[in-house]
Amino acid sequence: MRPAVSLLVLFVIAHAPAAAQGPQQQNQASQFIAVDSGVIALTHVRVIDGTGAPPAEDQTVVITGKRITAIGSSARITTPAGARIIDASGKTVIPGLFGMHDHTFYPAGGAGGQRNHHLFSAPRLYLAAGVTSIRTAGTYEPYNDLNLMESIARGGIGPRINATGAYLDENRGRVNSVEDAKRLVNYWADEGAVGFKAYTNIRRDELKAGIDEAHKRGLKVTGHLCSVTFREAAAMGIDNLEHGYNVATDWDPGKKPDKCPGQGAARADLSTLDINGPEVQAVIRDMVAHNVALTTTPAVHECTVPGRPPLRQAFVDVLSPITREARVSASERSMALADSAAKGLGTARERVEKQRAIFRKEQEFDRAFVKAGGHLQAGLDPTGAGCSLFGFGDQRNVQLLVESGFTPVEAIRIASYNGAKFMGQTDSLGSIAVGKLADMVLLDGNPAQNIADVEKVSVVFKNGIGWDSAKLIASVKGQVGIN
Repeated sequence: MRPAVSLLVLFVIAHAPAAAQGPQQQNQASQFIAVDSGVIALTHVRVIDGTGAPPAEDQTVVITGKRITAIGSSARITTPAGARIIDASGKTVIPGLFGMHDHTFYPAGGAGGQRNHHLFSAPRLYLAAGVTSIRTAGTYEPYNDLNLMESIARGGIGPRINATGAYLDENRGRVNSVEDAKRLVNYWADEGAVGFKAYTNIRRDELKAGIDEAHKRGLKVTGHLCSVTFREAAAMGIDNLEHGYNVATDWDPGKKPDKCPGQGAARADLSTLDINGPEVQAVIRDMVAHNVALTTTPAVHECTVPGRPPLRQAFVDVLSPITREARVSASERSMALADSAAKGLGTARERVEKQRAIFRKEQEFDRAFVKAGGHLQAGLDPTGAGCSLFGFGDQRNVQLLVESGFTPVEAIRIASYNGAKFMGQTDSLGSIAVGKLADMVLLDGNPAQNIADVEKVSVVFKNGIGWDSAKLIASVKGQVGIN
């Protein structure tokens, strides 16, 4: 194990069962397993395979051990002798989601903006929601994420974790020079980090050094940038950019080299900027030309839109009392502001319409990026105002991608296959195909007709083992936030 920086790591290791651990820990996992590994046949199921292909009706999917060994029409395929047969009539199976901006921390309501790592509840909620793989996209506590990644790889409860190292940033990662950037990359690469995230205050020479050093190690760099523009980062060879339209500073008239525009600086009006105009299209062209992927995070951006998102009861139930009170109050204020706007009261209408317009521009930017040939993937980013939570936010992303104009099968591909492709893992993950690992989500419904059905998770298969979604969620009731 890596050196621990928090007692929570010891708590997770003690409570997250693994193949290398004893019978007691393994028994703790067994209470959440709905379908043991072996030979399993899902019959009469609708398959949305994650490639963007149309849904295939009345299929049988055979799992043998960890892998998918057969897929075909239920009228033609022969189920193996002794297989456990699960009649999935009326249900749909989709690939396990691959969250590409999925931290293990969450803002603790009422605690002055503090973000707490949730090494027990986060992995359970991700898995319960059908997220079988994540990339952390930066961390305040790298050892915690690395330890959790290793614990789950040994059999613990949760998604596969692709843990990034400490932030490449002046404030969050102590990067104040080119040598600092190189040192940080090499230190955390040696410790097992699978990539890095640059943050808002990094300078151009530091970012370039970090990218080059990571690439020497065969690792990728993403960025939530401000001091460096998207076009500058693309020219340096960055692999991915986070969030998209609303964080890019390329079109800010007050932008100065290596500086994040602060308060009082001239900023572009994001509510009116033309996505098809030359400024925005130049950024998109450069990203595509340099093979720079984009991770969209609509679930967290929706938090800024008054009256949104809908507050799910299952979400509220897993929050601790203090955090629950803060989240419900924030939701009520948001709804009240939207109601005031609808009534034309004061400045509420102008404010609400501006935020709605910005959100629509973000969605338009994502569509334009894909139309231009860009590689789009998704992550929930459980930060901000706290309305995007582990797993639940990933499900919301799929719905918001459909709202953005993508078809349901396109949205599912973006949230599953595209993440695996970026991480170089499509040989075993990202889609439902013979020979791949059996990472699939069994849904009670048909998301091709009603995308909200992505929330109706029944069983989540990871490595051929079926996990009971409802039991996993119940196991962390009241634990997310401050206790």
